[in-house]
Amino acid sequence: MKSQQSTQTMKPATAAKKLGVYLPATPASFQEGVVSRAELNELQSNPPEWLRELRANGPHPRPVVAAKLGVSIAGLARAGVTEALTTEQIEALKQEQPEWLEKERATQAEVRKEAVRLKNLKKEKESGAERG
Repeated sequence: MKSQQSTQTMKPATAAKKLGVYLPATPASFQEGVVSRAELNELQSNPPEWLRELRANGPHPRPVVAAKLGVSIAGLARAGVTEALTTEQIEALKQEQPEWLEKERATQAEVRKEAVRLKNLKKEKESGAERG
């Protein structure tokens, strides 16, 4: 007995996250419906004007803001940056180089260095165990 394969859908918030855009800035038609996997794929491969505009100018969600500034999401929170920022606002912060941004970038660099160190340590242990 075959069952009908249902179309996989997701909430607009999930689709916005996958597209890397700030949900409240999307059109009402996007926010109010559901998005199928096919629709998401179409949006990714052939983005409409509103999606291109949001990706280029924002407002951007916190994960995108953090990535563009080179800090963690927690670093944004520590600095009191809780709202979505536009590309223009992000560029202004990069130009200003406030103390919190320099500190959070240094923290992020240390976290990345430590992650690489741990990864290398794990590799060494694994290769040592194979030889031993």
